[in-house]
Amino acid sequence: MVDQGNTENGFNKIILRDNYGLEKVILKEPSGSTAQVHLFGGQVTSWKNDQEEELLFLSSKETYKPPKALRGGIPICFPQFGNFGSLEQHGFVRNRIWSIDLDPPPISVNSSSNKAVIDLIYKPTDDDLKIWPRSFELRLRVALARGGDLTLTVRVRNTDTKPLSFTIALHTYFSVSDSSEVRIEGLETLDYLDNLEHKERFTEQGDAMTFDGEVDRFYLSTPTKLAIIDHQKKRTFVLRKEGLPDAVVWNPWDKKARALPDFGDEEYKDMVCVGAAVLEKPITLKPSEEWKGRQALSHVPSSYFSGRLDPVKVLG
Repeated sequence: MVDQGNTENGFNKIILRDNYGLEKVILKEPSGSTAQVHLFGGQVTSWKNDQEEELLFLSSKETYKPPKALRGGIPICFPQFGNFGSLEQHGFVRNRIWSIDLDPPPISVNSSSNKAVIDLIYKPTDDDLKIWPRSFELRLRVALARGGDLTLTVRVRNTDTKPLSFTIALHTYFSVSDSSEVRIEGLETLDYLDNLEHKERFTEQGDAMTFDGEVDRFYLSTPTKLAIIDHQKKRTFVLRKEGLPDAVVWNPWDKKARALPDFGDEEYKDMVCVGAAVLEKPITLKPSEEWKGRQALSHVPSSYFSGRLDPVKVLG
């Protein structure tokens, strides 16, 4: 185990290996919140509050055995989300070993102050270039702030001589008490593509988005802030995003959950996926050009949002 953290102000960063030999990073902040990031997939696999309650879902059937992607946490789907392209489902970087970026270019002035931070980087291998002949640098900064807020900043630089086009999603698995009791505010009246209906376009009709069966939707041009309300746990997750105009919402429900080998039969009740994304209009970068997107997660008492359905009032 290698401790690379600054313990003087209560923030800490620990680099170690799990039981399968995979390198991971533990971020800690002074109040006791933690986040865990695996270098396999560049994936956040745990986010706990100061009461050591797990806020992200990870399947009980997860084995951590590459090259299979990890089921849960916050996978980075790049350079393609879902089947929005010719590559394998959700692209290939979630199935690859990332590296710790020891000298990352700055994001902003003092962006690392009062935070536990890890910077990761992925560059395509020769095998990657055979299936997707584009050179790029994909960087991820995971930052755990005082109080437990978790921010993921993703940067893509085109290091090729040709234009680079991609879609991307931070496919976040939230841990909830019961998916049928969860509501998402901020998506009402918005258009979405329904992957269960061959990406046919619909408009959200409810005063909030709820779950009563399988859901696989891509909401378009969504607000910069969404709320995932869990009344039973009296907790609301707040998702803020920049540079990622769309949002993915997914739950396999009972039938598909039983068909997934890495998913417990009843675990669909324990999670909902809501993630910031770029889907409808792919990003295209000129050579040497860079794109940046950010997703920030926090949690507040559910009464803070409960009963306030106007998305402008709730999320403004």
